[in-house]
Amino acid sequence: MFASIDAVLESLEGCRYVGDRPLSTALYLAGALGKPLLLEGEAGVGKTEVAKVAAEALGARLIRLQCYEGLDANAALYEWNYPKQMLRIKLEEDRGGSREAIEKDIFSDEFLIRRPLLEAILAEDRHPPVLLIDEVDRADEEFEAFLLEVLSDFQITIPELGTLRARRRPLVILTSNRTREINDALKRRCLYHWIDYPSYEKEARIVEARLPGIAGDLAQQVAAVMQTIRQKQLFKRPGIAETLDWAAALMALERHALDPSTVDATLGCILKHREDIDRLRAEGAESLIQQAAKAFPVAAAPH
Repeated sequence: MFASIDAVLESLEGCRYVGDRPLSTALYLAGALGKPLLLEGEAGVGKTEVAKVAAEALGARLIRLQCYEGLDANAALYEWNYPKQMLRIKLEEDRGGSREAIEKDIFSDEFLIRRPLLEAILAEDRHPPVLLIDEVDRADEEFEAFLLEVLSDFQITIPELGTLRARRRPLVILTSNRTREINDALKRRCLYHWIDYPSYEKEARIVEARLPGIAGDLAQQVAAVMQTIRQKQLFKRPGIAETLDWAAALMALERHALDPSTVDATLGCILKHREDIDRLRAEGAESLIQQAAKAFPVAAAPH
């Protein structure tokens, strides 16, 4: 997968992802040991982006399974194309085909709909794909038990086709927003890494890396304000995704520095709950900017 930990760091930076050595170590070991990597952290801190960037860095295909409540094995693994099967049955019956021949024909790869897990198992790409199992905490515990079997052997038995095995294991990355605890048995199958909210310095670097056209002063101001907002008592603290959305909005408004009226008008880019917006507006945008400048003087200093 990756030649070394330093190679991971360089690859992440080359794809404009500001990582760190612990994350790079986890990614390197996931590839070297052939073990899934479980990334946990608050929503919006860049967990999903790790899988996207890893696929880009490796020149591999990203196969994504988005988890949700009620997700079952069929939706994640495979389904038979029943309408197409019924059409073939009718066609073959009209031609006088035997029942045995018809059954053999309709239960073939031609009628198999590959869902993400089966697609990852059967992939014959030049590079093993990156399999992203996103927000696994949203799925039911029964689905976790099913994942245990798949991730242990990376093979699956389809009654009509037999046992299918992966030629080469994909790089598997699972993400969780920790809306509930993941089963210990699944965690034991994985390497683990927690992605926290970034420091001020790292957040400014992320903004500059992801939005190359932004003014350096504005990137630092945005990072300082976001760090200050996260210290508030909020229903939902904003993540890096909101930071980038806000910074992109400020660029679209052709702002080169923060001012109270612009901050007040763009709070909807940062916060997604009315109560949180009302709380910050009650404090005042000017006060927010001043708090940020006091906590991070470098962001307020002229450059």
